[in-house]
Amino acid sequence: MDAVSGIVLAGGQGRRMGGVDKGLQPLRGRPMVAWVLERLAPQVGEIVINANQNLEAYAAFGHRVVPDAIGGFAGPLAGLHAGLAAVACELAVTVPCDSPFLPLDLVARLRAALGANDLAVAKTGEQPHPVFSLVRRSVHAHLGAFLAGGGRKIDAWYASLNVVEVPFDDEAEAFRNINTREELNDA
Repeated sequence: MDAVSGIVLAGGQGRRMGGVDKGLQPLRGRPMVAWVLERLAPQVGEIVINANQNLEAYAAFGHRVVPDAIGGFAGPLAGLHAGLAAVACELAVTVPCDSPFLPLDLVARLRAALGANDLAVAKTGEQPHPVFSLVRRSVHAHLGAFLAGGGRKIDAWYASLNVVEVPFDDEAEAFRNINTREELNDA
């Protein structure tokens, strides 16, 4: 099997955490993104980090850092767009910087389900987790056109593609993301 690239989405503004860069917030003595990288690295051939602030701090983790090509903190789709432009592999997995417990078998399970689809998305119960997805690099131009037309909603973009949802009910806790100071303290 060909290698898969990893894209860590760290390009947000962290508004629900008081405007701090969530990926750099300490969890059990290490930045949250360090936990994410540790769990993702064995699953992929390369990692690219999408960040729009603190680029030097993210680069210190030893991976290429790419900012959004679209200004104004346009959301996770802008991060995916920037990441897809930078990766070497035909398939890329996305994970957020604030989900330090992501599954150790995320890539294997998404890849097993991808088939001929454009995208495989993790799901627990009835809840899809669109920032945990395996994407074909070939959708980059399609995504660029969607963003250029003002599109920002992941669901609207997914609706125009062939998508398979992959159940991870056995690992639901792995998709817990940390958005607030309280959630960070609880973790």
